[in-house]
Amino acid sequence: MKATERRPQAQIAWEPMSKPAHITKGDVLDDLGFSRSEVSALKIKAAIIKAILAEITSRRYTQRELVDVLDEYQPNISNLLNGRISKVSIEKLLGYADRLGMTSDITLRPLVRKRVARMTTRSTERRRACA
Repeated sequence: MKATERRPQAQIAWEPMSKPAHITKGDVLDDLGFSRSEVSALKIKAAIIKAILAEITSRRYTQRELVDVLDEYQPNISNLLNGRISKVSIEKLLGYADRLGMTSDITLRPLVRKRVARMTTRSTERRRACA
């Protein structure tokens, strides 16, 4: 083939997407089988890590500087910066936040349950009135 000739590009046959096997209703973590307490812990960890990473980014710390600031080993700093939340406890994250001069506030509130609307018919109302 000469340098000026182009090779024909392969044609990609696009097939329509099949229907999804599962549609998530609500929280993905619920569908994965996590308990409510596990979901709460993961969400709390994610929120703390997000705030810590934002603070680290705003101060432009390097990993080497974070080793001294957070008084932690470099592999643990790497896990933190790469968002590996399963490797860090909530207590450890709160300690990091404290060393960065951050404050924390946790709010707990009762679980709000959805009410299911009940439909009544006239025959149901009559039976209740007769009883």
